[in-house]
Amino acid sequence: MGENGVRRKGVVIVGGGLAATRAAEQLRRAEYAGPVTIVSDEIHLPYDRPPLSKDVLRGEVENVTLKPREFYDDNNITVLLGSAVTGVDTVAQTVTVADGSVLDYDELIIATGLVPRRIPSFPDLDGIRVLRTFDESQAMREHAGSARHAVVVGAGFIGCEVAASLRGLGVDVVMVEPQPTPLASVLGEQIGALVARLHRAEGVDVRTGVGVAEVLGDGHVEKVVLSDGTELAADMVVVGIGSRPATDWLADTGIAVDNGVVCDNVGRASAPHVWALGDVASWQDATGHQARVEHWSNVAEQARVLVPVLLGQEPPEVVVVPYFWSDQYDVKIQCLGEPEADDIVHVVEDDGRKFLAYYERDGVIAGVVGGGMPGKVMKARSKIASGAAISTVLG
Repeated sequence: MGENGVRRKGVVIVGGGLAATRAAEQLRRAEYAGPVTIVSDEIHLPYDRPPLSKDVLRGEVENVTLKPREFYDDNNITVLLGSAVTGVDTVAQTVTVADGSVLDYDELIIATGLVPRRIPSFPDLDGIRVLRTFDESQAMREHAGSARHAVVVGAGFIGCEVAASLRGLGVDVVMVEPQPTPLASVLGEQIGALVARLHRAEGVDVRTGVGVAEVLGDGHVEKVVLSDGTELAADMVVVGIGSRPATDWLADTGIAVDNGVVCDNVGRASAPHVWALGDVASWQDATGHQARVEHWSNVAEQARVLVPVLLGQEPPEVVVVPYFWSDQYDVKIQCLGEPEADDIVHVVEDDGRKFLAYYERDGVIAGVVGGGMPGKVMKARSKIASGAAISTVLG
């Protein structure tokens, strides 16, 4: 019971991944003593998603749980699994779960992450896969044990990682991408070409500038027809065309959504006592623009800002240099800063497999991307943070 005998409803966190766990963890670190409840539509305890397209798919890692059950028990954090939230009443301050139960909240944190995009024109055939959950990753690995020919649709980070993992499992892979190179929209065509080179060296048939016209099969996928008329044998098709924020359940709630939950610069949503962080959240950046950042490392930084404000404290000063990575074969591709596809790209090292490139925007270093060069990537952090002139790294 709280003051004057009023029952404390506590903080309800909707979501079952990294953002939900980090938010709960930060609340307890900040010595918040009220109830904390995580409501997840997953049947597993919150787990790490990046390994799904890599270690888990290759069968090298079985357990990607972020925190053991004891962590939640010891910190008095209630975890409701298999419980999809279907609605929010921001006036009554309640959330409704699919089974009809209603939870009261003092503060609501939205941490539902992303859902993968699908291709509506694809038929309902066995063998067409979309990777987002642990169970799907395991099912894909089992399928790869008998599959001979896989077509990966989309050459973003997930598509590239899945292609690399399937090659490691001995499957013949064709990767299809409408853009001129893999990762063209994220890192530009120059670096995209180096990524394509890496995959081709490992035996992946990389088809760029072409899309999928049709998927054929009798019950199970058998063939993929490309937009240029090419027919590819396929007993597995993996759709990796990106994801969108998981916000459908917020329709008609009054919570503003525009490419994610619209938040201010500390994670406060448009409705009172509602917050959001992680991949689902569009935070206001330092320039006043809305930005949704899908970086694993971003989640902890947001939790460190959001939780103190939620508790009525001043947010800490956090200087963040965005960072993300992608493991493909034996090459870790690392991105530090905010490289963009239309930046000027300076490739300063390239041995035919590993590489290092600086991204220039308005005469300053905006980011660095390296393949297999972790030390050299990280050395650029201070230069990026200070907005140093590009000449200071090009020498």
